[in-house]
Amino acid sequence: MSVAASSSAVQALADGARTAGKFALDTEFMGEGRYRTLLCLVQVAIPQRAGGAGPIEIVDPLAEGIDGSPLAAILADPAVQVVVHAGRQDIALMRRWLGTDVTNVFDTQIAAGFVGLGAQTSYESLLADVLDVRLRKTASFTRWDHRPLSAEQLDYAREDVVHLLELAGELERRLEQMSRLAWAREECEPLERASDERDEEVIFARLPRVHGLNASARAVARELVAWREHTAARRDRPVQSVLSDAALMELARRKPSRKEELQRIRGVGAASSGRAAEEVLGAVRRASERPPEPARQDRRPQPPKPDDAPLVALGEALLRTRAREAGLAYELLAARADLQAIVTGQRGEGDEADVRTLRGWRRELVGEELLRLLDGKLSLSVGHTSDGRRLLVEPRPGAS
Repeated sequence: MSVAASSSAVQALADGARTAGKFALDTEFMGEGRYRTLLCLVQVAIPQRAGGAGPIEIVDPLAEGIDGSPLAAILADPAVQVVVHAGRQDIALMRRWLGTDVTNVFDTQIAAGFVGLGAQTSYESLLADVLDVRLRKTASFTRWDHRPLSAEQLDYAREDVVHLLELAGELERRLEQMSRLAWAREECEPLERASDERDEEVIFARLPRVHGLNASARAVARELVAWREHTAARRDRPVQSVLSDAALMELARRKPSRKEELQRIRGVGAASSGRAAEEVLGAVRRASERPPEPARQDRRPQPPKPDDAPLVALGEALLRTRAREAGLAYELLAARADLQAIVTGQRGEGDEADVRTLRGWRRELVGEELLRLLDGKLSLSVGHTSDGRRLLVEPRPGAS
C-alpha cells in the first residue's frame, strides 16, 4: 500500500482497474465546520486473480497538482464495476471532485438486504457474518485533512477496502443463486446520481412554514437563501452558522430596512453588524424592488386521517410477512411514508401513489397484493402450522 500523490501513480491505478474490470472504492472526508464536506482520501483496491484484493492505493486529493482524470475515466466507464459499501456520499464526493459521471455501481450494503442480512448492516458486521473477518477500527475520528497522515490512519484507510471485493463477490454469488442479482443492481442504480450539490430552490422549499409567508416575504426569503449560500461558501462555514432558518424566516416576515431594526430581531447574531448587516439589508431591498412572488399552486397531497393508521398497520403486516418469507430486509420494500401515500391514494380519486413499493420488482413481489388488500379483495388472518403461528393472506369470499 502506498499514497498516490502523483498523477502517474493515479494513471497506473486506473489502468489496473480497467484491466480487471472492477475496483473497490472508499473515501475519508471531513464535514465538520465546513460549507461542504472536504474529500481527504480516496482508497482504491484492484482485484487479484483469486478474487480478493490485489494492489491497494490511497489517492490524496489534497496533494498539489494531482490529476484525478484517470479515476474519472474509470468511474464513468460502464465496463468497469465500482464496488462500494454504503457508498452514497463516496460517490457524491467523487462526482464533485472529478466532475464526472459514475456508472455500474455495486453497493454491498444494498446487496446484503437482498440476501436477508439487513438493509443497514455495517461493513464490519457484514465482514464478520459473510467472511468471518474482524476489523480493528481505531482512527475514524482523526483529522483526515492534516498532513502527513499517520501509519495508524493509513492502516485504517486500507482496511476499508482490503476485503471489499471479496465481500462483493460472495454477495453476488448468493444473489445469483437466489435470482436477485438484477434486483440488487436496479437498487444500486440511483447511487450513480448521488450528489451533495446544494439546490437553492430545494433549500427554499424546505424552510420551516415557508408556504405560510405572503408574496413579498417569500421574495425576501429567497434572496436571503441565496445570500446565505454565497456567504457560507465564501467563508467555508456551515450555512446555519451564517444565519439560522428561524432567523431567516423572521427577517423575511419583518423586512428590516435599517441596522437598528435588524439588531432587534432575535437570532440574527453576527449578521446584524458590519459587512454582513449591509449584505442582509441589501438582500431585503433587492427583494422589495422586484414583483412579489406568487404563491405556489402545487397540488398538495391529502393529509393523513385517523382512520388511515389501522390500514397502514395492516399493509405493514403484509409487507413484513412477504419480506420474511422472501428473506429480504423489510426496509427494501417500503417506508411508513410509502404506505401512508398508498393508503391516501386509495381513498382519494383513484390516483395510485408514485412510490417505490408500487414500481418494478417490488410491485411484482408485493405491491400488487398490497393494493388488493387495501381494496378489500384479500384478508389477513392468523393460522397455525407445525412451525407455530403465521399470518395467512387469502382471497376474500366473493372478491374478484
